[in-house]
Amino acid sequence: MRIATWNINGIKARLETVTSWLEQSKPDIVCMQEIKSVDENFPREVFEALGYHVETHGQKSFNGVAILSLTPFDEVNRGLPGDPEDEQARFIEGVFSTASGVLRVVSLYLPNGNPVDSPKFPYKLGWMDRLERWTRERLALEEPLVLAGDYNVIPMPEDCHDPKVWEGDALYRPESRTAFRRLCNLGLTEAVRASDDAGGVYTFWDYQAGAWQKNNGIRIDHLLLSPEAARMFNAASIDKHVRAWEKPSDHVPVLIDLAA
Repeated sequence: MRIATWNINGIKARLETVTSWLEQSKPDIVCMQEIKSVDENFPREVFEALGYHVETHGQKSFNGVAILSLTPFDEVNRGLPGDPEDEQARFIEGVFSTASGVLRVVSLYLPNGNPVDSPKFPYKLGWMDRLERWTRERLALEEPLVLAGDYNVIPMPEDCHDPKVWEGDALYRPESRTAFRRLCNLGLTEAVRASDDAGGVYTFWDYQAGAWQKNNGIRIDHLLLSPEAARMFNAASIDKHVRAWEKPSDHVPVLIDLAA
């Protein structure tokens, strides 16, 4: 089973790019972030025509997450628990039946947190605390779980072109990186690093200052695997070439292959 995560940066602007990639890569499950669409305006029929079941948790103009799956959904849960006043659409969980049993897949869009001297940074850290609590509860089920998405966290110095540029940024602040490590230390496997520990492996290149042409990127899109999912893990890859397509997102798809 092939599972992908991709911050598409707006479904309206990226529909042709996404459908072309789906036809080329043929993933079984796709986790999307920043769909920037309310649920009723998401072009689900385009993806249904490709054989996908579609579930969204949308929001007008910004945020929004979705899961596309060739396998029907058994269950869908929207919104990260822990803060009833949080109305931002950043979290959706799909539950599936596979030949190996149940599989849980989350598409998440973790807050950016900038500027750090605004309420946005405490919101980011609070969201990460809630994610840690939720994950701890899900891990107690001892089921395959994949947490896929744009984490807006640069975990290590080798995950960015120039660490000095990112000092003080919410994506690289010690508090953000520590919270990410706490999450991983629950027993999760970071899929890309489990298969490639080299530097210069990125998933995001800014539109400005020729970042793509200079390979001035960062790695902020991650797939974290529960122990049960990690035992099924075969490979991880990054479809870097998609960044060079016409009208690209500033992120590229990240994929894993599971024996499921």
